[in-house]
Amino acid sequence: MIESKFGELVDIMKKLRVECPWDREQTNDSIKAATIEEAYEVVECIDNNDFDELKKELGDLLLHVLFHSVIAEELAKFTLEDVIDSITEKLIRRHPHVFGDTKVNDSNDVKKNWETIKMEEGRDSVLEGVPEMLPALQRAHRLQEKAAKVGFDWEKKEDVWKKVKEEIEEMHISEKEETHEELENEIGDVFFALVNYSRFLNVNPENALRLTNKKFINRFNYVEKKIAESGRKITESNLQEMDKYWEESKNK
Repeated sequence: MIESKFGELVDIMKKLRVECPWDREQTNDSIKAATIEEAYEVVECIDNNDFDELKKELGDLLLHVLFHSVIAEELAKFTLEDVIDSITEKLIRRHPHVFGDTKVNDSNDVKKNWETIKMEEGRDSVLEGVPEMLPALQRAHRLQEKAAKVGFDWEKKEDVWKKVKEEIEEMHISEKEETHEELENEIGDVFFALVNYSRFLNVNPENALRLTNKKFINRFNYVEKKIAESGRKITESNLQEMDKYWEESKNK
């Protein structure tokens, strides 16, 4: 059943490439930004625990996989079957504890084997494969995870926290004595150390900051709403009044 439905979707995509002027004009490059947007919309649905919307957004993301693949097939680069074969072979190859005789004790062994296999596939560095286009916090988290999988990691959480405090102190010193470029580097070191500490707490820093952004928006919108109820714009308010409503919003 799922095979016929998938085949129907592929046929629709190929038909659109022939008969729809807009779809026909698109390239891998022209739709890449929309592909990123669709991925973020999937994440937003997960954050909101909205499975009705998640179903729709996963469909949109699947559409982009098909779109990119059909365009590549037209260019004689690869086919959708090649895409499916590639991920199938990769999953089997990187799970020898499921499809082979390798023994593992826990998920840590699985992750370590995963990195070892990737190196055997021809990668020059453990850190390869982390996209430069990832948000900086998420990329830092992934780089640290990859290094940790091969044993390059802190031993104790307490030492990581000491490093955070050390980097903050260096940032304060740099604020007074160094150039803007050096200060920028020190602030980057603070973020990187905090990402490391969040990893030891099993918290994804990108998720954490995204949720905090959402919380800030909700609370600030409450401030705007309360001021608007008095017939004024927020630019006609002051910090004391805004702080009062901000504290109110926390209780809401």
